[in-house]
Amino acid sequence: MFDVEELCKRVKKASFAFTKATTADKNAVLLKIKEKIDKSRKKIAEQNALDLVAAETAGVKGAFLDRLTLTDKRIDVMLAGIDDVVALPDYVGMVEEEYTVKSGLRIKKVHAPLGVVGIIYESRPNVTVDAAALCIKSGNGVVLKGGKEAINTNRILVRLMREAFSECGLDGDIVGFVDGTERELTLRLLKCASFVDVIIPRGGEKLKKFVQEEAAMPVIASSGGNCHVFVEKTADFTKANRIVLNAKLSRPSVCNAAETLLVDRAIAKEYLPPILAELAKNGVEIRGTEEVKKIFPSTKVIDEDEFFVEYEDLIIKVKVVEDYREAIEHINEFGTHHSDAVVTEDDRVAEDFTREVDSGAVYVNASTRFTDGYEFGLGAEMGISTQKLHVRGPIGLKELTSVKYVVTGDGTVRE
Repeated sequence: MFDVEELCKRVKKASFAFTKATTADKNAVLLKIKEKIDKSRKKIAEQNALDLVAAETAGVKGAFLDRLTLTDKRIDVMLAGIDDVVALPDYVGMVEEEYTVKSGLRIKKVHAPLGVVGIIYESRPNVTVDAAALCIKSGNGVVLKGGKEAINTNRILVRLMREAFSECGLDGDIVGFVDGTERELTLRLLKCASFVDVIIPRGGEKLKKFVQEEAAMPVIASSGGNCHVFVEKTADFTKANRIVLNAKLSRPSVCNAAETLLVDRAIAKEYLPPILAELAKNGVEIRGTEEVKKIFPSTKVIDEDEFFVEYEDLIIKVKVVEDYREAIEHINEFGTHHSDAVVTEDDRVAEDFTREVDSGAVYVNASTRFTDGYEFGLGAEMGISTQKLHVRGPIGLKELTSVKYVVTGDGTVRE
């Protein structure tokens, strides 16, 4: 079986040496990675096709297959993400605060790498490059554990990255890859606290729960998103329609897609029939309460517990609420604290909603689909954190650093 402990040990050793890398060194290797991936599209497509065939043979379909597929367009986005990371400032060594204390010591609070970041993710092979790029620029080692369904695609992407390091005269061990599909390998990785400083799970609630229960090192939870759009009674229907359709249809398999539509009772009978008809016309299955079914008869009635469910598919839950207060209560109870939106022309409603909804990203008159490192100007992202320590929202470059105190004296001793 693949030796996870030895892999992590090598990455840790490489991470210490990597502290000497300059910003120019990091950017050079990132651009070399971009070049090698761009020139290897055919080989990558061949390996991705093997993964897709294996997944289909195993009965995988729908949203999961979509996430597994690495198209030319998605490679373009991945490469653009590398460019974004190259263009971002290098936070390592950046002084956040500087002051002198009464003893005469000069103290600097300086950004420093976390060390070695382990990331456990499911079917999206683009995460392999996104995660590595962020770790490289932030001076961290990275241990990648992708899902078994993407093993061939991930393997070639990692090989290309390691080749890029070698061609730039750097140690490719900074990028580690758990090259195996056994579930036990994930558990072994989670016990490597001596070499891995933090673990980030990127996937659904089941994965997040498993990692949080088993990890011997700190966890930054990057879980799924049970996201909401609430259409309040003062909403402009044209705006609301654009937002609802985009949030549900543009890419239903991702974590920032809308899973629930809440509508103010004052406008429900007017607003719901046309928007639900449009969603249904685009292949969306409508599920909701008895009240929604009376307004839109083809609705499949669900019980309250289903409002906790994240579908990641062309399905949407619909509920009529009394007012924005009930909408806020519903979101805080049933949501995953990821991304939630209100459509309103009432400034008071917008202010209360953004203050009281306990989510990493809260939107006013905009689609939840913007919760993304690219869209937030962070370059490629490691995931979306739904917790509050040490980062919340998109996990970008700065969020992959910690701090250290650099203290300078002149033979200074404590009295």
